[in-house]
Amino acid sequence: MDFSQYGGPSQEWLAVEKTLPALTYDLNTDPKELRTVVNQGREEASAAAMKVLAPKVKTQDFTIPTRDGSSIEARSYWPVDKPAGETLPVYLFFHGGGFIFGTLSSEDATCASTAINAGVVVFNVNYRHSPEHTHPTAFYDSQDAFAYLHEHIADIGGDPEKVVVGGISAGGQISASLALEQNLGVACQNLPKIAGQILMIPCVAHPDNYAEGPGKKLKSPEVSSYVENEHAPLLPKKTVEFFVKLLGSDPKELKDSKISPVNYEANEVKGLPPAIFGESACPVCEMRNSTLSLETAQEMLMGHAG
Repeated sequence: MDFSQYGGPSQEWLAVEKTLPALTYDLNTDPKELRTVVNQGREEASAAAMKVLAPKVKTQDFTIPTRDGSSIEARSYWPVDKPAGETLPVYLFFHGGGFIFGTLSSEDATCASTAINAGVVVFNVNYRHSPEHTHPTAFYDSQDAFAYLHEHIADIGGDPEKVVVGGISAGGQISASLALEQNLGVACQNLPKIAGQILMIPCVAHPDNYAEGPGKKLKSPEVSSYVENEHAPLLPKKTVEFFVKLLGSDPKELKDSKISPVNYEANEVKGLPPAIFGESACPVCEMRNSTLSLETAQEMLMGHAG
């Protein structure tokens, strides 16, 4: 395989790049301090967008107990133009942020926009983050959240047979793992089958064993995105390595249903729910792409698309 013809910066991106205050995070900052600053910025941007979106959704907060005796937050978003008592498809959403960034409120705008535009109820889960909570906490949190959602599906007006999981970046990885592990029968096997996946720029292969997994299918190691984008803005290789180190995942197994789900063979993933893949480079794009993808997923659930 060789996808390098799709690489390189576009003229549109080069114009945007000139307006950016920084091309990536200051990785010399204490991770907790960096997280505070980034989360504050994300929450402020979301709050600004919610001034327009808030009247169009009804929200409800939940506390989800976890298997280790702790708890995580969740929030549902119901489009107010849908009558009470109607049963809607559900989008179980996991945010992106390298497993370190993101809060419940930082995702309000993305989730509200999706609920409004796609006509579904969104269930936003704030899984636990590094550096305090390392691998595999976030993945177990997603499983506990999926179980909790089904236990309380009537409370949010959701259809248990039409639950789509998805997210951006780290959230896409969590979603892919959740769907795979349910399909393999190692997690959530007694719950309704996931109806679909929305995977926005997901990391589905651990960087340390990428060469032994997807990398083996490339025409040459030199056409790998890790080579082409080593010094890319926003998410260069050094930032990916920073996230991975904080997460503390161990890539010793090539087939790891949490950190390297892409390495499973076709016969092992037979029966997986349909997946939509997308890309995103900024919060505004994340909101738009998540909504468009979910609209497509809803069409699939309703039987209007192949």
